[in-house]
Amino acid sequence: MDHKDSQRKNRLASEASLYLQQHADNPVDWHPWGAEALELAKRENKPMLLSIGYSACHWCHVMAHESFEDPATAELMNRLYVNIKVDREERPDLDKIYQLAHYAITQRGGGWPLTMFLTPDQVPIFGGTYFPGEPRYGLPSFKEILQRVSDYIREHPGELKEQSESVARFLHNLQHTARRPEREAGTHLYELANNGLLEWFDADNGGFGGAPKFPHTISLDYALRQSHRMHRNKNGDGNGDAAVLSQMVAHSLNSMAKGGVYDHLGGGFFRYSVDAQWMIPHFEKMLYDNALLLDLYVSAWQAQPSRLYEQVIRETAGWVIHHMQSPEGGFYSTLDADSEGVEGKYYVWEPEQVKTLLGEAYPLFAEVYGLNKPANFEQHHWHLHISRDLTEVAAPLGLDAASAEKQLEKARALLLETRYQRVAPGRDEKILTSWNALMIKALFRAGRAFGRPDWIEAAEDALAFVRTQLWDGEILYAVYGGGYARLPAYLDDHAFLLDAVMQALQCRWRNEDLQFAFQLADRLLDHFEDHENGGFYFTPDTHEALIFRPKPKNDESTPPGGAVAVFALQRLAQLTESRHHLGNAGHAIQAAAGDMEAAPMEHCAFLTALEEQLFPADRVVLRGDSKQLQEWQARLAKLYLPATAIYAIGSDASGLPKAVDLPAPDSGVTAYICQGTSCSAPISNIDELIEALKK
Repeated sequence: MDHKDSQRKNRLASEASLYLQQHADNPVDWHPWGAEALELAKRENKPMLLSIGYSACHWCHVMAHESFEDPATAELMNRLYVNIKVDREERPDLDKIYQLAHYAITQRGGGWPLTMFLTPDQVPIFGGTYFPGEPRYGLPSFKEILQRVSDYIREHPGELKEQSESVARFLHNLQHTARRPEREAGTHLYELANNGLLEWFDADNGGFGGAPKFPHTISLDYALRQSHRMHRNKNGDGNGDAAVLSQMVAHSLNSMAKGGVYDHLGGGFFRYSVDAQWMIPHFEKMLYDNALLLDLYVSAWQAQPSRLYEQVIRETAGWVIHHMQSPEGGFYSTLDADSEGVEGKYYVWEPEQVKTLLGEAYPLFAEVYGLNKPANFEQHHWHLHISRDLTEVAAPLGLDAASAEKQLEKARALLLETRYQRVAPGRDEKILTSWNALMIKALFRAGRAFGRPDWIEAAEDALAFVRTQLWDGEILYAVYGGGYARLPAYLDDHAFLLDAVMQALQCRWRNEDLQFAFQLADRLLDHFEDHENGGFYFTPDTHEALIFRPKPKNDESTPPGGAVAVFALQRLAQLTESRHHLGNAGHAIQAAAGDMEAAPMEHCAFLTALEEQLFPADRVVLRGDSKQLQEWQARLAKLYLPATAIYAIGSDASGLPKAVDLPAPDSGVTAYICQGTSCSAPISNIDELIEALKK
């Protein structure tokens, strides 16, 4: 880079975040969030313009092209504000605070890009998401907004002070005022949540609500667990509810797997559908979505085996490992929605192009994937979705099912190879601890269920990466990129990673992983727990002082870290018989009870954690010869047992905690089903064990 180029770049050029680097050439005088920018705003008594986004965000790119690259807009921004850019994936603490502030001011949900105007004391004045470069969509131009907000700040200091105080009170009350439940958290919450989900359910298309349609993975996972629990209880009317919940989950997962929100050539899911039919996605691919969906499809396959689910699991795991795993082992964060500046360009097709590529296989492919229907995407393009089942299409074309399946598989492989020749969407190669933990857990579960040691190895490599690169023995870090770790980790990082390590112990027992789990649990309880009121803060007690310390409880695109912490602490307490871990988990659940009661279907992750408290999970301990242990594990891994933790430990293992240090046989395998300190008589027949677990 010559001197002239370096002069054109702003302060973001030296930042590690890809999203910040994407704005390094803007004429805007951007600052990263930090002491320099915050002190400048105070020193000059100048309001701040805070812009939060992420590298794969399509509308972030649009706003950047229309406004941040425009010299006239940049001149206004530089003259009137201290401008700060934030990567929401690296600073979810700031994103959570200012998304809440946006809601407090506008009474509307937020999103990205998030545009917030702040006082020099970081208190929000006004905000929005995307603002166009010129007036349209019923919105004023960003330039108009910049001037109007500046004029308001100058001309209405009294009103500004009053509004700032009002927003500050709103945030303070969120932090310090807990909803009081009418009843202690209990099973009545499940009926409320189940009824709410069924009312919200889109019976025609699957999923919840209308367009835009998100997967709501946490809600579906909760519904699947509830269906299983009610079915096992065989409680009359509850069985009817169990069937309805099960059908709701199946219809949703089938619709997503067949829709355009799934990548039918390369595997993996896009972030959401812009329509209610799952037809056209917003083309970002996020690691966390694919981790949660992979995990959910494994559970659904265990509950009701399906070739469609198996294909989704196989292809999604393959995509993640081959395209998102770094050579060092950690998983990258996102794939962009755009390529060559156009959203979806990498993924869409024209029928004539496909016909030329496939030749005789085209009629079958076109029937199955909708190329013989009207164009479903912009500029007369087609995005693939399963329009008709292969079984419906094969016979009229003179093909038997096996031949049609083989022909379709070859066609998909040829199109994928052709797609690889296109300019691929950008990949954000930062490695986030929390999202990696979600994928590690999913791959451990998938690898165990499908007998895929390569998937288990990928999960082990990622876990080893986190332990060597993002954990220094005392402090966990949130982000790795550019060869180093940075930013002390948040609640989600600790909670998700603890949950993943508990899953690793079920895949293969290692004493050192149990010790790592203890260390993570200690950090959670020492630095994140609200010791006075219960629950967990999103930031540690050593974090920089911000205007608000969030304690999120409701489900978002990922589960709230507090709920996952409670779930994982309860599973850890099974192995330690620690009343300390159980007590803290129970305190956190009661702190969330009022929120669960007020809006149960928005707190499905906490309801799942509550279920573990009300109906403690079985602990199954297998002891014996390692080869036969693997055979037992393989049988058990195909069962859907959400309320059971299974630990397979070789006869020669030593240094075990008392909870799993049970007698090993001289030969074969012996199993024990335990609750607390009480265990069943030894079971030496796998079929007998499976029958007992099903009951």
